[in-house]
Amino acid sequence: MATPPDDRRVPGIGAAIAAAEARQRRSLLRNHGGGHAAVTELELFFDLVYVFAITQLSHFLLGSLIPLRALETAILFAAVWWAWMYTTWATNWIDPDRAANRLMLGAIMLLSLVMSAAIPTAFGSGGLIFAAAYVAIQVGRSLYVSWTMERDRPGAGRNLLRISLWFCASAPLWIGGAFSEQEENRIALWLLALLIDYSGPLAFFRVPGLGRSTTSDWIVSGSHMAERCGLIIIIALGEGLILIGSTYAGAEPQPGLNLALANTFVGSFAMWWLYFDMGARRGAHHIENHDLPGLIARQAFTYWHIPIVAGIIVLAVADELAMAHPLEPSHGEFVAVVVGGMLLFLGGLSGFKRISSGSVTFPFSHGVGAAATIVLGLWGWFGHPSSLALFAGSTAIFAAAATWEWGSFHGGWMERMERRGWKLGAILRRQADARRTSRESQQG
Repeated sequence: MATPPDDRRVPGIGAAIAAAEARQRRSLLRNHGGGHAAVTELELFFDLVYVFAITQLSHFLLGSLIPLRALETAILFAAVWWAWMYTTWATNWIDPDRAANRLMLGAIMLLSLVMSAAIPTAFGSGGLIFAAAYVAIQVGRSLYVSWTMERDRPGAGRNLLRISLWFCASAPLWIGGAFSEQEENRIALWLLALLIDYSGPLAFFRVPGLGRSTTSDWIVSGSHMAERCGLIIIIALGEGLILIGSTYAGAEPQPGLNLALANTFVGSFAMWWLYFDMGARRGAHHIENHDLPGLIARQAFTYWHIPIVAGIIVLAVADELAMAHPLEPSHGEFVAVVVGGMLLFLGGLSGFKRISSGSVTFPFSHGVGAAATIVLGLWGWFGHPSSLALFAGSTAIFAAAATWEWGSFHGGWMERMERRGWKLGAILRRQADARRTSRESQQG
């Protein structure tokens, strides 16, 4: 039988599978397709640098409790958070177990360590070190991830290229501010730089000639994002516990010290409960099952976690102040730290839980907690109770909010009252039924 002149064979399915496996072996990406992506040991190791950064920030604020220092701390925290968060997005896409990616993350760790070490002098002699390290982290990592994506799938790197250009746009302000000898000018330039950096995701990184990113460019592993943000909350709370323990170990015996230790620990435990009992669980479920997980990652995790972590850092400062002088009358700076930290934490947690629950309203228990915090602040400002008494009030508010929420979502207070035959339970049931009927009639 004669052989046709064109003897080219059509590759079989085995060859196609082999080619796909070869591409996968060469890929530097996770290729999770929005599914599960485990947090690796390298990412946990990476976060240790940011334990140091959080410690530096709390000590920087503690050094001078004045409005200017609070503003400077907020600027430095915003930069530190943005460096950590963008690296979290990056490790959601790239595979940390690949050698090239490990080397890149190692370099980011070193730069992050340098940036963190420069925090105490960032508005002095260390400004250039802080700014240069921050710019190198953001621009270098974004360009690298753009290259890894483009290498794997042509055209996929444009999103990260746009991000790199946004960081390049703010870089002159960071470096220019570092060279400014006047503190006010440095603050102004760095605030402008942060405005550019933080506006990027809201503007979908629009770049003339390159267009804008879309939510389809932000396909993330929801489980990975939720777990990483939960870990940074643990890190922030853990830093506070370290601060409590070290302060207690080095303190001279004095009345109220043991009560202050117990109070600060219970407060930290209540904050952990408030975040992880319902917030973290709902947040993970919501992002894992949402059609646009990247959008939820931007709103609930990238932005709303900022006040949560900031509040924990500020309250760590209050922990140390309360333990240093537990029975002294509370002064204005201490009241401001306590109230500011509580409002940041409760406000951020309310926004996060509102999104993750799919509700249009904020958690009522957290709103009541915020109102009680303001009352607590007025008492501290005009009544001058002891630092221990004021801080015990903050712990009581957190504990009450945690108890309220736990009871609401683990059996329900209304149901408990109904089972016991309490009249209040019947009243609440009628109100709930009336609200549900009203909503259904409006929808119909």
